[in-house]
Amino acid sequence: MRTSKVPLWLALLALLAWPLPVLAQKYPEKSIRLVVGFSTGAPYILALLIADKLRESMGQSVVPDFRAGAGGNIASELVAKAPSDGYTLLLTASTIAVSPNLFPKLGYDTFRDFAPITLLATVPTVIVVHPSVPAKDLDELVRLAKAHPGKLNFGSGGFGTSNHLGSELFKTLTKINIVHVPYKGASIALTAMLSGEVDMVTSTVPSTIPLVNSGRIRALAVLAPERVATLPKVPTSAEAGMPELVVISWYGLVAPAGVNPDIIEHLNAEVVKLMNAPETRTKLAHVELDAATSTPTEFAKFVRAEYEKWGRVIKEANIRVQQ
Repeated sequence: MRTSKVPLWLALLALLAWPLPVLAQKYPEKSIRLVVGFSTGAPYILALLIADKLRESMGQSVVPDFRAGAGGNIASELVAKAPSDGYTLLLTASTIAVSPNLFPKLGYDTFRDFAPITLLATVPTVIVVHPSVPAKDLDELVRLAKAHPGKLNFGSGGFGTSNHLGSELFKTLTKINIVHVPYKGASIALTAMLSGEVDMVTSTVPSTIPLVNSGRIRALAVLAPERVATLPKVPTSAEAGMPELVVISWYGLVAPAGVNPDIIEHLNAEVVKLMNAPETRTKLAHVELDAATSTPTEFAKFVRAEYEKWGRVIKEANIRVQQ
């Protein structure tokens, strides 16, 4: 019985005619726009670092486009409506998981309009008090608040901000009554505590280090799973008996929904590699940022968990934000 053999040249033609994967088409072939919802602090630092390193590894310029305002919602809406070609990305923050719980009308849907790429970095928070507050740890603060309900207060950067929600989570878990005093920015709230206007603030660790070390404020607990090297004597919330009191600011990278999965995987691989490089981790450590990467699927689950967690806090605290 004879078996026919396909000539080699015909087999090569058939192979060449087969649709090539996106990555074989040399993505990226032009510059990438990196939209950032915040123009200062950690997002600014991360945007410049990622733009520089991706240009080196991918051979195309990555241009940061800072669109600050509305807690990152302006940037999020812009990217949600961008073409799904992989040339517009969003460097987002934890607000993308919180905002849907706060605002009944947004110009985007966090879970429908974006394709997660990776988590980028995290920043731990810490509960700090004015030196006049006679509490040396969380347990003493809780007992003090319960002995004098409504007498203590806490400052925040405004309704729905991360430091507001962190303090509300503390209230929810401990069932204490302390009064919220909102300010127009987290730094203003911290300044207010320094002058004695408010008793307590939940703040990011980088903002408090010099003030804690100088004795101008007292740190009671780091709201993270592990202690931080820059505040080695400050216990974690778990060590203080409150393991559920975890408040971490985070930053991540997403693309518009519909971007080809090959592009998402390629971007994930490139960004994870650059974020985990020893040089990058050292640079981030100098500004109190912890590199933290993930797969796209892991990041999607993480954002969903954050959305549900803060949704419960917002509902229990009956937080309302005017749009």
